[in-house]
Amino acid sequence: MDGNEENLISAKAGGIEHVEDMFKKWFLDYASYVNLDRAIPSIEDGLKPVQRRTLHAMDDMDDGRYNKVANIIGQTMQYHPHGDASIGDALVLLGQKDLLIDCQGNWGDFRTGDSAAAARYIEARLSKFAKEVVFNPKTTKWQLSYDGRKKEPIFLPVKFPLLLAQGVEGIGLGMNTKILPHNFCELLEASIDLLSGKEPNLMPDFPTSGQVDVTNYKGGARGGKVRIRAKIEELDKKTLVIRDIPFGITTGGLIETIIKANDAGKIKIKKVIDNTAKDVEIQIQLVPGVSPDVTIDALYAFTSCELSASPNACIIIDDKPHFLSVNEILKICTEQTSALLKLELEILKAELLEKLFYSSLEKIFIEERIYRDIETCTTFESIIQTIDLGLTPFKPQFYRDITEEDIVRLTEIRIKRISMFDAFKADELMRGMEADLEETENHLANLKAYATRYYRDLLKKYGKGRERKTEIRPFDTIQATAVAAINQKLYVNRDEGFVGFGLKKDEFVIDCSDIDEVIVFRKDGSYKIVQIDEKVFVGKDITYVAIFRRNDERMVYNLAYLDGESGVVYAKRFHVVGVTRDKEYPSTKGTKSSRVLYFSANPNGEAEKVSVQLTPGTKAKIKVFDYDFSNLDIKNRSAQGNILTKYAVRKITFKEAGFSTLGSISIFHDDVVGKLNTDGRGTLLGNFKEDDLIINILKDGSYELTDFQLTNRYEPSTSVLLAKFDPEMVISAVYYDGEAKVYYAKRFKIETTTVHKKFAFIAVSKGSFLATASMDSPLNLVVNTLINKEKKAITLPLEDVVEIRGWKAQGSKLNFLGITSVELGHAEDKAEAKANTDTDTDASTDVLPDSHAQ
Repeated sequence: MDGNEENLISAKAGGIEHVEDMFKKWFLDYASYVNLDRAIPSIEDGLKPVQRRTLHAMDDMDDGRYNKVANIIGQTMQYHPHGDASIGDALVLLGQKDLLIDCQGNWGDFRTGDSAAAARYIEARLSKFAKEVVFNPKTTKWQLSYDGRKKEPIFLPVKFPLLLAQGVEGIGLGMNTKILPHNFCELLEASIDLLSGKEPNLMPDFPTSGQVDVTNYKGGARGGKVRIRAKIEELDKKTLVIRDIPFGITTGGLIETIIKANDAGKIKIKKVIDNTAKDVEIQIQLVPGVSPDVTIDALYAFTSCELSASPNACIIIDDKPHFLSVNEILKICTEQTSALLKLELEILKAELLEKLFYSSLEKIFIEERIYRDIETCTTFESIIQTIDLGLTPFKPQFYRDITEEDIVRLTEIRIKRISMFDAFKADELMRGMEADLEETENHLANLKAYATRYYRDLLKKYGKGRERKTEIRPFDTIQATAVAAINQKLYVNRDEGFVGFGLKKDEFVIDCSDIDEVIVFRKDGSYKIVQIDEKVFVGKDITYVAIFRRNDERMVYNLAYLDGESGVVYAKRFHVVGVTRDKEYPSTKGTKSSRVLYFSANPNGEAEKVSVQLTPGTKAKIKVFDYDFSNLDIKNRSAQGNILTKYAVRKITFKEAGFSTLGSISIFHDDVVGKLNTDGRGTLLGNFKEDDLIINILKDGSYELTDFQLTNRYEPSTSVLLAKFDPEMVISAVYYDGEAKVYYAKRFKIETTTVHKKFAFIAVSKGSFLATASMDSPLNLVVNTLINKEKKAITLPLEDVVEIRGWKAQGSKLNFLGITSVELGHAEDKAEAKANTDTDTDASTDVLPDSHAQ
């Protein structure tokens, strides 16, 4: 052991720490400082220190006029020791949230990412809401600023769940916080619910609008997740428009992801045009022949048109970080607000008691002429004693003892005030104070009702214009491989066992995308799924290669194989719906020397006939016979299959195409997400065969025929009716002609055959709209009228009103006065509808604006 080590040991023994231990301690101190004083907000006011100090500085400067942001920053630096940049950034962020700061000038745009103008050019002042809700010197606890020259609030007495309204993000050391913003009005209503004993159910609301799926929000607790989408509209078959962007990205960032996806071949677009000004508008022009519905799904799958956010509500409570849910935070904030309101009432009560106390004291001092008793006193002590003696008979009526300070205050009353004292006015003033005191005590006794009224007043004063912006709706799950643009070509080298889009000199298989999976079958019956790439080795002797679609139960493989162990030939039909990528599976029994004798892949479950030729030397009497795969059931991929023959087979060849044994496919429409599915979600549209179509009646008075591709999108907000199309079906409709200002009823059949094209069947003039439509028959026409404040419902068989004509026909004019709404009801409801004629009718659907009433 050398001298240095001995000195180190002795130093340790003497209380000196190792440098390593010192670093651990210092790092812990620094981490605590960063997390508590910079990154993580406090539950008391929902603010970080820089925000709290900035707001305090603004309140200190407030004179009702705007102040230059540069001046606000300078004022804040008296309290915040971390430089002007952090203060300016925090102030701009608060201003853009449009709640606490009243801004003037160019404060930037969080939607586009444009930064604010320089601090010397822009101005700010506290909003009326902030002055009412955030500040109250009487209930604020103070501490010295960092240099001891000033006092600053430990916390601001915020009487509102500011933390949830603004949202917050912060990255500290070893932890971070992310609380999503929530709607102003909904927070107040939820606080009212809490006070009445109800459980709130808060969901995030973003200033960028858009759509949010809160299925996995989990109350905003750690581990939850939300999906946020832009609203994408189909302007026409060649143009898409984005009018709302997801929270957490700018228009420029969104456009960049769209361009990158296009360059990578994931989507196919012609041009992106940013027309954003006051409102967001990003136009996407499509390449001719590209489906708008598929492109919308691809935008959600491959660009930032869909983002996810994981809340992590970490907040500081009693100088320690806690992870809570949104509802738990709201409960604490509501309790804090109630406590602050109670404290304000108690302070007000104490002030009123003191005012009453002194007013009563002053009245007695003047009316009882005690001031005259002190004229002969020669010392100040005798004056105090004389006044105290004069007040003695009245002391029992006061709520507290009379102190020397109170008496001294009486001696300071001017002679002019004594001479002009009006007992009636004094009594009136005291009665007003007593009424205020009684009201204050009543509020204290009914604190929940008082807090509820406080929240309702805030909602009434500041809630207008702060309605929910983000639409809550569940999202469909988009399979990226189903919507990816075709940007590659698949090739195969069967002998050497390679597949990929880089084998351009080898056999072409199919057009594909670069994220597709490939399924490969080999002569020995083994198969595997691989991710497509430039060149992938899958094994020699390839017999079949194709793009693999997971969970596709319509794809059926027909197989005849020789079992190498028993020599028996088996036949089987099977699905491959989901397997582990890059793992090899046997389609035979897997025994040595097994081999495939016949193989086919059938995308719609077809079952063909084959010709089986046995070897000439077999003992079988019939050496050539047919075999029909339709006699086999479709089983799982590991099934052995049925015995085709026990004799040696020379070859098996295709003889005759068969039909699909799967029959038609059941198509459902999920009217929440507006997509088709085969999983049973939503309304059954029917059983569809290959050539069947869907008819979509739209609110704008047009119809559209579509195929039943699962990528089709039928926006619930614009679609009226969706059904399997029958050329013989009759569509009944009532519409309002905006130019003629009359209603028309019409019945027609679909005569067009063009798919994915809209045809308007009502007047296209300004103000025209579709009132109601139905595909049922027979129907009653119910016309609701209002004449001289008298409501009537007139019911007629629709067939008596209008005949079936072409879809372009105008229809029959409804010659009724004072029409308020029109309905179509089942004919079997005629008696019930007739019973309602000449009585008040409340039309629950298709109620038309008053401006359209005749």
